[in-house]
Amino acid sequence: MSIAPPLEACQALVDQLRETGGLFYQRGWSVGTSSNYSVILDRDPLELLVTASGKDKGRLTRQDFVRVDQQGQPVVSDQPKSSAETLLHTVIAAEQPSVGAVLHTHSVWSTILSDVFADAGGFAIEGYEMLKGLAGVPSHEYRCWVPIFENTQDIPALSAEVRNRFADQESLRHGFLIRQHGLYTWGVDVQEARRHVEIFEFLFECIGRRMSMRTS
Repeated sequence: MSIAPPLEACQALVDQLRETGGLFYQRGWSVGTSSNYSVILDRDPLELLVTASGKDKGRLTRQDFVRVDQQGQPVVSDQPKSSAETLLHTVIAAEQPSVGAVLHTHSVWSTILSDVFADAGGFAIEGYEMLKGLAGVPSHEYRCWVPIFENTQDIPALSAEVRNRFADQESLRHGFLIRQHGLYTWGVDVQEARRHVEIFEFLFECIGRRMSMRTS
């Protein structure tokens, strides 16, 4: 049985997410009260620390986080309400044993591309050198498929759909988009997950700008 980290370690993880929120806010990827972030505290049983609902990600405090179980329910009393999309974090954590952090952002390019390619169910990214920034990708000669799920307020149904898609590891290896919504990606820790956001956002902007140039 694994043991949840001590309070000091939890605070260190919280501070990493707070720093991440500040960075993403500055980059325009987590504006307003959009986005949500989590880290895995324990796996037996599964326990996550998730950003609370309705918080400005550019100004997160140590009190703006909630400890939840695999069902997304709070494990201690007197906590703020967790993000409405908490179940997506728990599904990703449960289906990917190596995951240590999950990050969700709402950038302009991810929102646009998630709509443009929604009818195709996703889109491929290949040939770009920056693909090597994704974990386990050794070369630019790699085809990364970015699945797109329809947006819905029925988070349990969406979570079940994402869980089923994880059966095909290659189609859901690094992240996915929700239509007209944003990006979900993950990593072994906060640093890797943050790098994946940066890589995806760079690649999304390349694709979006290239499409704009073709139509101008």
